[in-house]
Amino acid sequence: METGSPAGPGGVETVGGGAAWTGLPPGLLRMRRLLLVLWLGLATAGVGVPLGLLAGPAWAAFALLPLAGIGWGWVVLGRNWRSWRYAERADDLLISRGVLWREETVVPYGRMQLVEVTSGPVERYFGLAGVQLHTAAASTDARIPGLDPAEAERLRDRLTELGEARSAGL
Repeated sequence: METGSPAGPGGVETVGGGAAWTGLPPGLLRMRRLLLVLWLGLATAGVGVPLGLLAGPAWAAFALLPLAGIGWGWVVLGRNWRSWRYAERADDLLISRGVLWREETVVPYGRMQLVEVTSGPVERYFGLAGVQLHTAAASTDARIPGLDPAEAERLRDRLTELGEARSAGL
């Protein structure tokens, strides 16, 4: 398989077979960063207020730890989001992700048993959906998170169509 540098957000990079990598939309990054700020902001208040009232202002400085977590998490979420990409090839779907531990999953169309679009309440609020792929081997199940719902449905329909065509000869 030939690959070049990772495709950036919205960027296109070709892989073997003429397929192009597709990155995830920025809505997923916005959602994850908002949740990070929300939860760690609540943790900051939950740590700082009781410590400030009960132990004194010097102890309230421990509330800076969740704030540091926001800064660190902001950067980590951005790097993780940029690492996710997928490519539709003639016979299979490639999914690549990971910063420290890089994972590339190859799902042959003929091995797909179920393709579903999922969207929880927070994802629906942000206008996002994910595609979950199920195969005969549980270890090869794959997912693509944070897609636009129309793209998720298009991908589900295309993968289902290709899966039926490839498994017809079995």
